[in-house]
Amino acid sequence: MTDDSQRNFRSVYYEKVGFRGVEEKKSLEILLKDDRLDTEKLCTFSQRFPLPSMYRALVWKVLLGILPPHHESHAKVMMYRKEQYSDVLHALKVVRFVSDATPQAEVYLRMYQLESGKLPRSPSFPLEPEDEVFLAIAKAMEEMVEDSVDCYWITRRFVNQLNTKYRDSLPQLPKAFEQYLNLEDGRLLTHLKMCSAAPKLPYDLWFKRCFAGCLPESSLQRVWDKVVSGSCKILVFVAVEILLTFKIKVMALSSAEKITKFLENLETGLSSSGWRL
Repeated sequence: MTDDSQRNFRSVYYEKVGFRGVEEKKSLEILLKDDRLDTEKLCTFSQRFPLPSMYRALVWKVLLGILPPHHESHAKVMMYRKEQYSDVLHALKVVRFVSDATPQAEVYLRMYQLESGKLPRSPSFPLEPEDEVFLAIAKAMEEMVEDSVDCYWITRRFVNQLNTKYRDSLPQLPKAFEQYLNLEDGRLLTHLKMCSAAPKLPYDLWFKRCFAGCLPESSLQRVWDKVVSGSCKILVFVAVEILLTFKIKVMALSSAEKITKFLENLETGLSSSGWRL
């Protein structure tokens, strides 16, 4: 795409949301200066462009309903959020479910379990599959969000969104993945099916955990920008892109177990290859 066509593309977009001839960061800053934040425009921006790191936590908190659209209420609402966080954490320490030595992601999980009425009788009880999903997302979120209160609330609302808004869509993603992969590279899909690997691909890692622990942080942030702002279909496109990127390697593997194992341990390979969205 030429520089002129890029400018024209941006101009069309900015005209739609009320801004023309400004760079993405500047347009977002203007959006964030409104007394009442326009969540629809923030969603549109997040779908089109990666969020600048300095504004990501704020935008996510607004889009996930942790903060209200009105700027004047932010300080008071966050004060309540911090108080609730402290109260729940204190309760867990009193019943000795967590201590100062408990890993932070596990603390977030226990807080979430307590608030959702799913805290087990003992911390030694094995984790449920849904707990493993929460833990994986919480660990990835820790790398993105420095403040522990923000991290807990964003993780909690992110997981809630997966369990509510995307509840019916997520089970359909493996089928959509096969359809899009077939359009992009039917030979690769045929190879996966011949190896009986298609139904054994790491769909839980890709779609239930939203690539937590699979993608480099910079790429994961961009994917989660889209998930937070309303699109879980981005997960399908990322999965297809990963398969296309490692097509030669995957085609050289002849068993479902080897293919699945390779795809489950891609983070280092993606980072070293410079792969990014």
